[in-house]
Amino acid sequence: MICRPPHSRWAHKRWHQRWPQRFRHSLRWRLVALFLMLAAGTVIVFVGGTRLAFGNGFEVLVKPLLSDYVDRLAADLGTPPDVERAKALVARLPISVRIDGPELHWASHPSHKAMAGDGMFTRTNAEGYRIQFGLGDMAWRERHPWGGLVPLFGLLLLTLLAYATVRRLFRPLDDIRAGALRYGEGNFSAPIPVRRSDELGDLAAQVNYMATGLQGMLKGQRALLLAISHELRSPLTRARLNAELSADSAERQALLRDLALMSELITDLLESERLAAGPAALTREAADLNTLVREVVATGFSGQPIQLSLADELPPLLLDRPRATMLVRNLIDNALRHGSSAGEPVFISTQLDGDQVRLLVRDHGPGVPEDQLSKLAEPFYRPDIARTRSAGGVGLGLYLCRLVAQSHGGTLVLRNASPGLEVEVRWPV
Repeated sequence: MICRPPHSRWAHKRWHQRWPQRFRHSLRWRLVALFLMLAAGTVIVFVGGTRLAFGNGFEVLVKPLLSDYVDRLAADLGTPPDVERAKALVARLPISVRIDGPELHWASHPSHKAMAGDGMFTRTNAEGYRIQFGLGDMAWRERHPWGGLVPLFGLLLLTLLAYATVRRLFRPLDDIRAGALRYGEGNFSAPIPVRRSDELGDLAAQVNYMATGLQGMLKGQRALLLAISHELRSPLTRARLNAELSADSAERQALLRDLALMSELITDLLESERLAAGPAALTREAADLNTLVREVVATGFSGQPIQLSLADELPPLLLDRPRATMLVRNLIDNALRHGSSAGEPVFISTQLDGDQVRLLVRDHGPGVPEDQLSKLAEPFYRPDIARTRSAGGVGLGLYLCRLVAQSHGGTLVLRNASPGLEVEVRWPV
């Protein structure tokens, strides 16, 4: 008895569970299955139609002729049947003969099998001898022992040819899918290759045309946003200078806070547009994530309730240090802002997980409703519980963190930790 390991059984079960989903999802395999069903249906219809068409003809024409022929063969053997005549008959025709009677029991072939037909190939003479006729050992069976597998191999070959043909026909769909994924990530550098001049080729060309229009529109929007942000900095600087020179009062302090918030907003907007270019906006160098986390905590959050649990040894990462520093600072600032009322320290940990380094920042605050988790990293989004400016910021912190992680080839995931919010960033080694 062969015992399959638990992992193997789980993988086997998982493959069986996924196969129907993959089949329903794959247009190629469904077309191949359709071809096979059409082939099987054609065979069934042809065979059934042939039997229906010739069934009555067999009963009316062929069966009487065969019955008369068997009568003549039985008569040629004589009464009582002559074995020598039977041997000569077997040597001349591809048949087998079996004789059973009062004084004779003989068979031309040890493996004699009578042909079916409700006694059509069996005769009994007046002396009680029973003569059965069957098929003999055909020479073609001896020369071609694997002949019965030829139809199966032919069917498999036709299936492979059908799959190869469908695969070639739908190859542009793979290019279109890969191109759509690139365009969805904002990468318009490589257009979808147009390999053929059929409908799929036209579709690829139309998607490329659409992507070109989207790229132009996005460039225009980014250029407008950058221009507005740059133009706002000069009057904002003058307004802050005038506020600094005015008399000290509560209104002056409120005005300075609003001006600082506007300056922070403009800085974040400019940074988000730069990061939208992806890896091209980064200047990378080898850096140790543990050292970076310690520096951010020491310089920006000294004396704050923060608990560190950093891995002993981490491989160096290729990071843009200013952007990675901004990510860590924003995550810690967000955790302190929303978890300070819980009385528990912010928990920060690092860990090596396969070919990725994992950074985890968790607070013990009220958390976020599940239906709002997926929106937290969107620009200018703040959940209702943090709608005020003093508690919720401008709504770009986590968005910038996601852009930094993605531009480094990593991911940012937010989830409720019950209590609190947990943010996980994975950096590729």
